[in-house]
Amino acid sequence: MSASAVYILDVKGKVLICRNYRGDIDMSCIDKFMSLVMDREEEGHMTPIIQHGNVTFVYIKYNNLYLVATTLKNCNIALVFSFLHKLVQIMIEYFKEIEEESIRDNFVLIYELLDEVMDFGFPQTTDSKILQEYITQDGHKLEVAPRPPMAVTNAVSWRSEKIKYRKNEVFLDVIESVNLLVSANGNVLRSEIVGAIKMRVYLSGMPELRLGLNDKVLFESTGRGKSKSVELEDVKFHQCVRLSRFENDRTISFIPPDGEFELMSYRLNTHVKPLIWVESVIERHAHSRVEYMIKAKSQFKRRSTANNVEIIIPVPTDADTPKFKTTVGNCKYAPDLNSVIWTIKSFPGGKEYLMRAHFNLPSVLAEDSEGKPPIHVKFEIPYFTVSGIQVRYLKIIEKSGYQALPWVRYITQNGDYQLRTQ
Repeated sequence: MSASAVYILDVKGKVLICRNYRGDIDMSCIDKFMSLVMDREEEGHMTPIIQHGNVTFVYIKYNNLYLVATTLKNCNIALVFSFLHKLVQIMIEYFKEIEEESIRDNFVLIYELLDEVMDFGFPQTTDSKILQEYITQDGHKLEVAPRPPMAVTNAVSWRSEKIKYRKNEVFLDVIESVNLLVSANGNVLRSEIVGAIKMRVYLSGMPELRLGLNDKVLFESTGRGKSKSVELEDVKFHQCVRLSRFENDRTISFIPPDGEFELMSYRLNTHVKPLIWVESVIERHAHSRVEYMIKAKSQFKRRSTANNVEIIIPVPTDADTPKFKTTVGNCKYAPDLNSVIWTIKSFPGGKEYLMRAHFNLPSVLAEDSEGKPPIHVKFEIPYFTVSGIQVRYLKIIEKSGYQALPWVRYITQNGDYQLRTQ
């Protein structure tokens, strides 16, 4: 990777804090950065990478701050971006909010962090839990200088040894978000499932976990091709997973970090039947009123129930005097969103509900002809996955041989879920 230096700048381009890692670059080159950004903005050619002479600026913007890395080499640019985003995450873990004031209040701490997360332009320990063990906000109060935990030099850099819990437990959540776009005449234009397996681990010692899923590639290689399985795409793992083991026999084997983390994420580009189908009939009577009839239908099994369903129906910007009538739930007009929000606390499978809305329109026609924004739907269905993914087993192996309780739950929720209107 080899980044030469890292800077944090305010919104005007003034350097708040910087760290020179390689000493091969003139640190004052950052003075040209803001004018280069402004020039690009005026030309309409904004890019996250700017080259000037022999120096390359790689930057991200967060809360009116610029985090900039400079390099002279043809480095691994994706890794530089990944590092800058990780630096933002670490600082959020330390002081909750990143803005100019919090950077000024925590100069010493940030310099300590910049020393640890990168060495000679190469990323080192970027796990905030491990960093928090020896870089503390009240570091100046400690009489004995803290020693870096063994994890920093271990092969397992994300977990410290000698962790002890009275009750050993693992919580595993399979969370799937459904992205859906339906055209005005009812055709599904785009559908995909984006899934994540999130874990909370409270285990003593250095346990090894093995997770088995109904993975299609594994089932076919072991002669169980006819069993119900799922073909996972774009699988991305946490660094603790042994990738060589996964590539050999599709076993997800890992020594987990302590506490909460995302084990893996995946995507399924399959045809998804819309879980909550919304039909709309909109009658516009020019210069007087507009009437809506919205029919919502749950198209999943009766034994499942969607919770906290919100159907957000766009209305004209100049609509007033809302009147609602609904078979279930409650409606409210949100003028700031130019929408009606129909909330249904509990929506069982195989049910159909109706809502009618009536708005007055002004007698004078608005100057700009409005577009037709889509209806958005928010929901959460517990104990249910659209893809059919299943956790077949979760084995916990630790040399002391303690018994641990694994807890698994499934949740399906909305992602970018839109239905266009007539």
